[in-house]
Amino acid sequence: MAGAAVGDVTELGRYAVRLATGAAELVRSHPAGRSRIATKSTGTDLVTEVDRASERWLVEQITSDRPGDAVLGEEGGERTGTTGVRWVVDPIDGTVNFVLGIPAYAVSVAAEVAGAVVAGAVCNPVTGEVFHAVRGGGAFLGATRLGGPRDVALERAVIGTGFGYDAAMRERQGVVAAQVLPRVGDLRRIGSAALDLCAVAAGRLDGYFEAGLNPWDRAAGELIAQEAGCVVIGLRGGAPGPALVVASGTGLAPALTALLDALGADRVLA
Repeated sequence: MAGAAVGDVTELGRYAVRLATGAAELVRSHPAGRSRIATKSTGTDLVTEVDRASERWLVEQITSDRPGDAVLGEEGGERTGTTGVRWVVDPIDGTVNFVLGIPAYAVSVAAEVAGAVVAGAVCNPVTGEVFHAVRGGGAFLGATRLGGPRDVALERAVIGTGFGYDAAMRERQGVVAAQVLPRVGDLRRIGSAALDLCAVAAGRLDGYFEAGLNPWDRAAGELIAQEAGCVVIGLRGGAPGPALVVASGTGLAPALTALLDALGADRVLA
């Protein structure tokens, strides 16, 4: 594995799946009810000893198998590299769900080459589902190729969203969500950005938007949605980023982004 060429995105994709499924197995073996819980940026931003153990395992695997690669992890597992490959990892995306026993959380692993995400995998430890993609190779749930959501009008679309940990930001996001709700079929708040993006790829949501996401929240999921044929963008023709990520089918994208633009959905950050 250490000798794999940087440009071999297929091998990077296989390795991303191995990492995500291995860390998910570790998470599954440590019930949240027995885990010590701490807070980070706010009282609602939780981290458990299982988050940290999962990230430690991921970093140790990458360091052993691909010692020249860089790593960026949510819980501080960051190191520089020399190969041009960087692994962006979220050891548990949806920690609050994990703590509460809600079966919607995931391990997310993405590989960047020269700053562009080229491979990603997202594994739900509870269901065992593994979403994965490589750039230019399509997106899959296990062995099943994903084709994105149905073609539906905005007023019938089921849209996912999420909220930040900062109370003031959450209030602004709530105002936007309240104005979106009467214009769409319904809203869903699942609690894991990685799974939300994969849900759009798999046609379980018609669209999704959220502000304030970090690279580890979205790197793998964005690629999976894009490779399933979805539009993943910011507003006013911009790229997805911390200000806003919007994902949907191609037919829904113009109406959804126009609505979010009119509501200032990308201006909720403090």
